[in-house]
Amino acid sequence: MHIDKAKKRIAKQVNKGFRGFPLIAIEYFGNTANVATEVVVQFTLEEESQAQEERFASQGDARENETIQTSLVKIIERAGANSVTQVSGVTLIK
Repeated sequence: MHIDKAKKRIAKQVNKGFRGFPLIAIEYFGNTANVATEVVVQFTLEEESQAQEERFASQGDARENETIQTSLVKIIERAGANSVTQVSGVTLIK
């Protein structure tokens, strides 16, 4: 899947807002605010249940990595997520 198409599909799901569980939460991490070298995806099946977490790392910006973005789309689809949230920007790694 092309990077722009994957990013648009993720953004479309995020823009729908919270619509119940299952929930996918996406957060990008990096050493600077300009480059996200890691992405964390959390899956929560139902309220008050333990979230399952998966991490992806990239040498460059994970937000521009076609493989990672395509994987995020597939995770969202396979999980049957009703809601997808995304933390804006890049969370700095300390």
